[in-house]
Amino acid sequence: MTLKNTPDRWGAVSQSFHWLIVLLILALAIVGLTMGELPRTPKYFWVYTAHKSMGITVLALMLLRLGWRLYAGAPKPVAGTPTWQAAIAAVTHWALYALALAIPLSGWLYDSASGLRPFRWFGLFDVPKLVGPNEWLADQARDAHELLFWVLVVLVAAHAGAAFYHHLFQRDDTLARMLPRRRPRPTTPTQDPDHVA
Repeated sequence: MTLKNTPDRWGAVSQSFHWLIVLLILALAIVGLTMGELPRTPKYFWVYTAHKSMGITVLALMLLRLGWRLYAGAPKPVAGTPTWQAAIAAVTHWALYALALAIPLSGWLYDSASGLRPFRWFGLFDVPKLVGPNEWLADQARDAHELLFWVLVVLVAAHAGAAFYHHLFQRDDTLARMLPRRRPRPTTPTQDPDHVA
């Protein structure tokens, strides 16, 4: 597998960015949907800081992924894909990129405008504030953060559903080209039962 994308497949770098970001966003979603139920103990604040740290990580990875996409290009649509499907897929990809950037940015803005102390990214360094305390802006950023998350959920479901539809019913390589290519098994010559060593 090559590092760079080819006309037929996503390369190793794009695949790594894709699946790492998917896992991080899944973890962020689980934590984000459940941390409000946690009692306000030191564990709650640790979980909350971890959520924010992972969000900043997704933002940084998405910027790197976008830069790599602009540099390495993208595979062409699978042969036989109707033009309208290719257009919808392209719009969906860019919308997912935009949401994966906007959601952590809105969370960072919410944290900044809330007037809380700077949080430390995984305990290593303080993350700077984007703005000063502003209750109205904090409310708007929080609402945007939640709304954009649910829009992302809908788009991810449509994106994954389309990939599985292509894989199961169209029988094409739409899903497979974002997965590591399997190495073919070495073939061993079949032994002639009549052959005596």
